[in-house]
Amino acid sequence: MLKTNILFSSIICLLMLNCNDSSSKFPLEKRYWDAMDYSNVILTIKVGNTNNENLPTFDDPETRPILEKLTDEQNYLVVLDDNELGLKHRSGVATDFFNRWKDMNGIYDIRDRKDNFIYEKEYLKIFQFGLGLQIKYFKIGNDEILERVDDPEADRTKRVLKSNVQKIVGNFNYYLDEINDEKSYSKEGLVLFCDGIVKYFSLLLKTFPDANYDSMVRKIELMDKKSNSENIKSSLSKLKSLIDSNNSLE
Repeated sequence: MLKTNILFSSIICLLMLNCNDSSSKFPLEKRYWDAMDYSNVILTIKVGNTNNENLPTFDDPETRPILEKLTDEQNYLVVLDDNELGLKHRSGVATDFFNRWKDMNGIYDIRDRKDNFIYEKEYLKIFQFGLGLQIKYFKIGNDEILERVDDPEADRTKRVLKSNVQKIVGNFNYYLDEINDEKSYSKEGLVLFCDGIVKYFSLLLKTFPDANYDSMVRKIELMDKKSNSENIKSSLSKLKSLIDSNNSLE
């Protein structure tokens, strides 16, 4: 009887340890997370942190692997960059990931009483994950349209393609809107924000060189006047030069 009680107590302790280990709730052993994994992980984070007090962070050694996996672009690139897979299949996967990103985009948008971001690195990394994803999402979506229409040169087709491209330009402008909240970021946060401009906006221009970037140029000019950060002003200036260079090639 004593041995049985000891064994039972050991099992209970083991289960309690597993429950306390937050990483055990997430499929970290998988090389890549698919859209269903994202759904489960996002739900687990939301349900387990209703007071926003115990969210996984990059600063916590125990939960860092969760954030690193959650913001790992290889999770979607492994499928979306595989040209051996069907375009319709990749488009469906891109859509699923895009919807999951929208689900997780607001999790870390939390501020303290001074309006400072509490989870600025997590917030920005998730935002940037979405920037890279959208480039693939809209590009594959337009490629799928061209593949299934009777006449790719039809005016209606061209209007739809152009409309989709202008949507992503508008979505990228939302990232620049963060400059309105410049005071809510730390110096380290502003550096990370600028890294996103350098990396993803140049990729946007490379992927969609024929887009109309007039709205983005206007946004750059307005944000440059509003910003007090030399890092941001420098990043905006470089982006403006890149757009001007792109326009001169047309």
